[in-house]
Amino acid sequence: MIRYEHPLNERIRTLMRLEDVYSRLSVYAEGDLPQDHHAALASLFEIADIAARADLKTELLQELERQRQVLGPLRANPRIETEALDALLADIDGVTAQLLAASGKLGAHLRENEWLMAIKQRSGIPGGACEFDLPAYHWWLHRDAEARRADLRGWIEPFEPVLAGLAIVLRLLRENGRSGRHIAYRGVFQLMLTTAKVAQLLRLTVARDLACVPEISANKYALNIRFIDVTGMDRGTVYDRDVEFELAFCNL
Repeated sequence: MIRYEHPLNERIRTLMRLEDVYSRLSVYAEGDLPQDHHAALASLFEIADIAARADLKTELLQELERQRQVLGPLRANPRIETEALDALLADIDGVTAQLLAASGKLGAHLRENEWLMAIKQRSGIPGGACEFDLPAYHWWLHRDAEARRADLRGWIEPFEPVLAGLAIVLRLLRENGRSGRHIAYRGVFQLMLTTAKVAQLLRLTVARDLACVPEISANKYALNIRFIDVTGMDRGTVYDRDVEFELAFCNL
């Protein structure tokens, strides 16, 4: 099976973009090759640009506090696994403390580093980060791999409270979903939405061997899904067969 996720508001879209870029950064930063660390820096610059929203930290703090207030009273519920709940609440408290302790605007440590900003500026030009454009960067890429990793960890560290916070929020969002089985007849599915189906995230699961992908559009009144044939990677043709899928409406 393969799962497709579709955020339904800008806040969740931003968190998912950060999560996606950070998953790439985590892989590239632990590599050994200069090419790995060049890709890691490119991902780090993406995170800085996405996280530049002034209210992101505040929104995470508010959501974590809301979740703490919702989850705390569940300790009295005998059907709740207390150990898992306590671990989650401890994670929320720990990340909240880190976010409160973090000062300044997200990514300021990168923007204040002229060397990194020169690399970022040149990287926006096709082929602009060649050794003759940035000889100091060329030197850095040929340092010992562990020395480069140490630098990268130092540049990533100020983002970690936000990244840990969004991981908790997205985990809770994904776990709090109502799912059901559906069929898109000849590749098309429509559903009128009610207040009971208001969601922040859609999670759609289909068989991996189907040569189609979902194209999702939704508003507060209706959900429309078209499965697009990707045979030969041509785009635009609706898959001309029935498609069975599972759909989850997730909300915090």
